[in-house]
Amino acid sequence: MNRCLELASKGLESVSPNPMVGSVIVYQGEIIGEGYHIKYGKEHAEVNAIASVKDKSLLKDSTLYVNLEPCAHFGKTPPCSNLIIEHKIPKVVIGCGDSFSDVNGKGIIKMEKAGIKVSIGVLEKESRELNKRFFTFHEKKRPYIILKWAESKDGFIAPKNQTAPFWMTSKDSKKLVHQFRTEEDAILVGRITAEKDNPSLTVREMEGENPTRIVIDKDLKLSKELNLFNNEAKTIIFNTLQTKEIDSNYYIKDDFNNLIESILQELYKQNIQSLIIEGGAKTLQSFIDEKLWDEARIFTASTILVEGVKSPNIKGEIVFETDAGEDHLEIIKND
Repeated sequence: MNRCLELASKGLESVSPNPMVGSVIVYQGEIIGEGYHIKYGKEHAEVNAIASVKDKSLLKDSTLYVNLEPCAHFGKTPPCSNLIIEHKIPKVVIGCGDSFSDVNGKGIIKMEKAGIKVSIGVLEKESRELNKRFFTFHEKKRPYIILKWAESKDGFIAPKNQTAPFWMTSKDSKKLVHQFRTEEDAILVGRITAEKDNPSLTVREMEGENPTRIVIDKDLKLSKELNLFNNEAKTIIFNTLQTKEIDSNYYIKDDFNNLIESILQELYKQNIQSLIIEGGAKTLQSFIDEKLWDEARIFTASTILVEGVKSPNIKGEIVFETDAGEDHLEIIKND
């Protein structure tokens, strides 16, 4: 199962909105086939694992391992549970069940009815953690929310009276942030951050697809000359004035009552499973206050500002710490 998880993680940047899945086939204690879901719309892990087995006659005496319950419905590809049954694989070991309504136990029932011995719950915690975005989306009906900011050593997120774009962390941290962006579906900033920092919110320092950019601009005050509107990626602008599409910019009118809930509902409708909140302090704190966050990634630079905009106030469980070049990175999970 550890090998399944290792294989599955290779699909992190390319399978959304599908989950990451890896599969291993074992015959008499030896791995004879393995595969993973490589890209959304392409073959699933079990299909690739079965296809990799050179001698298909061995399948009737083999065990198939997979970190997520095999699907039971026709989507972009046929059901994996049907293929397992077709090849008469006698035993299937599953990391965790699939809470997506079109699956949700149906694959297991189908295989058991065909006489296959099914075991479930092997490395279940690790299997759910790998697909935390997928499970959050289907179980909580919203994207998995990651807060991200950089702060000075003395606890400020930006200098006082900022008038120009400001970056306090190292080049190594910047590359890591761009890597984070390749792994998520969307990224959000508030109007003030868009105005003062003029961010592009793309992955230009790394290879990968740009996330959907989201900006909150209540009265449409932002200049159309800003990088956010450069058509390098889709941009959604939440405002109170209009719903309109101009090139790759999508304006969505909202009354700004329960704005955060409205944003998350819209992203759910658009099948966006993960969201990075990159600022500013007020926007970040609003998600924290509403308890609508799952993970925070906080860079602490060696810079000392003495005064400025205070960093968000957050509490949670520290699950990871490391030095990212000259900076310190801390990852906190919501309790």
